[in-house]
Amino acid sequence: MLQYTLRRILVAVPSVLGVMIIVFAMVRLAPGDPAQNLAGEFADAETIELIRERFGLNEPTHVQFYRFVTGVLQGDLGTSTRTYRPVTTDLATFFPNTLELALGAITIALLFGIPSGILAALRPNSAFDLSVMIGALIGVSMPVFWFGLLAILIFSVQLGWFPVAGRGTLMHLVLPAITLGLSSMAIIARMTRSSMLEVLNQDFIRTARAKGLFDRGVVMKHALRNALVPVVTVIGLQFGALLAGAVITETVFSWPGIGRLLVDSIRARDYPVVQGAVLLIAVSFIVVNLVVDLVYGFIDPRIRYD
Repeated sequence: MLQYTLRRILVAVPSVLGVMIIVFAMVRLAPGDPAQNLAGEFADAETIELIRERFGLNEPTHVQFYRFVTGVLQGDLGTSTRTYRPVTTDLATFFPNTLELALGAITIALLFGIPSGILAALRPNSAFDLSVMIGALIGVSMPVFWFGLLAILIFSVQLGWFPVAGRGTLMHLVLPAITLGLSSMAIIARMTRSSMLEVLNQDFIRTARAKGLFDRGVVMKHALRNALVPVVTVIGLQFGALLAGAVITETVFSWPGIGRLLVDSIRARDYPVVQGAVLLIAVSFIVVNLVVDLVYGFIDPRIRYD
């Protein structure tokens, strides 16, 4: 297991380097000048040049990339051209908020998605199965911003059950987490149903039932465990997507997360923050995928990493 983990970490190094190259190139190919944005519309050329020199924007591109890579290796992502704070400080401030929102969303998705998928698989073509599939289709198709605004209108404005926006208490987390986790809940429910249906039709399940084993034990101990491998894969992908794609939810609910920080930094052409935020998201994806791969061995004893 340790050797496999080390191999995966080594394999991830080229992926991280590729992300660094792509994001470094893309932010500089985008139209706009960060020095001009900082100096203002009516700034003179001398002021703009001084700002470029202050943040190293007047250096050749390969020199800037070298400084970026060496800074990452030393744990220094640079200084924000918008807030003048270290990028690591901004990321350390906003990323835990996004992580909190993503954990809340995936928890809700798991609590409702997996049981719904199991019950739908146990009663195929029933009214409940049809309801789950229709609900999953609606959940996948529904725009996040529309559902978020509708939730605010009903549960915050009209009923007053939850705060309209912001972050602070558990009540602030409920609506954003449900909004963000709705699509993941639908995807997990559909995958759980599909995987369970495939396993329930296997010979070993029919044999277990023929031996008189309690049906709940057959489902939970034998069927569900064998059906969880593809479900865990989807859960890992969805959690990574929640970390990277929470920007709309964070905007609707004024949630101070890394998504909003990234969008604001892109608008301001804040190269260091954009590079640091995208790199952090990429590393988060890699870590989540590694954890998912390691979980496989605990779920299915047939999977070994020797």
